[in-house]
Amino acid sequence: MSDARVTLSRDGIAARWLEGVEPAEVYLDPTPMSCAVPAAGIHRAPDAASEQMDQLLFGERFEVLEEDGGFVLGQARRDGYVGYVSKAALGLLAPEPTHRVAAIRTYAFEGPSIKARALGPFSLNSLVTVEAQEGRLAKIAGSGWITFDHLVPVGVFEDDPAAVALRFVGAPYLWGGRESIGLDCSGLVQQALFACGLACPRDTDQQQELGREITAEEFGRGDLVFWKGHVAMGVGEGRIVHANATHMLTVVEPLTETIARPAYGAPTGYRRVM
Repeated sequence: MSDARVTLSRDGIAARWLEGVEPAEVYLDPTPMSCAVPAAGIHRAPDAASEQMDQLLFGERFEVLEEDGGFVLGQARRDGYVGYVSKAALGLLAPEPTHRVAAIRTYAFEGPSIKARALGPFSLNSLVTVEAQEGRLAKIAGSGWITFDHLVPVGVFEDDPAAVALRFVGAPYLWGGRESIGLDCSGLVQQALFACGLACPRDTDQQQELGREITAEEFGRGDLVFWKGHVAMGVGEGRIVHANATHMLTVVEPLTETIARPAYGAPTGYRRVM
């Protein structure tokens, strides 16, 4: 059976590209839109009170299949996740991004001055299109002015996912989150790998298919360790970084301490992705 998390099909309606693959009564051509706010939740139902399963970041594309009240059903282009997003959080399809946010978070300003009203914050890996430049500030399509120091051209990546993940230390745990001010375990891994130019699915069971299997003895910096429903990244010297519901924070701690907790126990696997 197809995985509903990444299959744009609900209640007899499916995306045109699923014709002949996924049974449906009607096949529609999705409308591409862009996230027009710093972050928007992807929910299980067309209701802001329903479970947040994932997030869109500014500039990311969302393939809209149908409207449902103030929400739209669609699929995130970046990680393939399907769910409902507030229609108010989306805008017309933005121009092709020229840069991505490389700082853990940054602000945009309404005018080309750091004294202007701040908008945001915008999180790491947000996608922006630079329209103009004044001094150190870049005007981005659909928002304000961001310092060029916090942007890198699309296609420029980092080479140490553990270093990226460590920047999130202290960020609160947020189920379904992947923004700098709140994220969950798989969101942390996804953000770290995206910053290094690596594709990464959203959930831990999907991420456990990444790379190749390694042994506990081989586990090191940048490797992933899994439990049922949880993932952490090695940072070296037997330590891991993970966003977790025990601390309700993103923390660094010895892997042995995590294993010793009854809620975790022995890992279900180790993977090397680089």
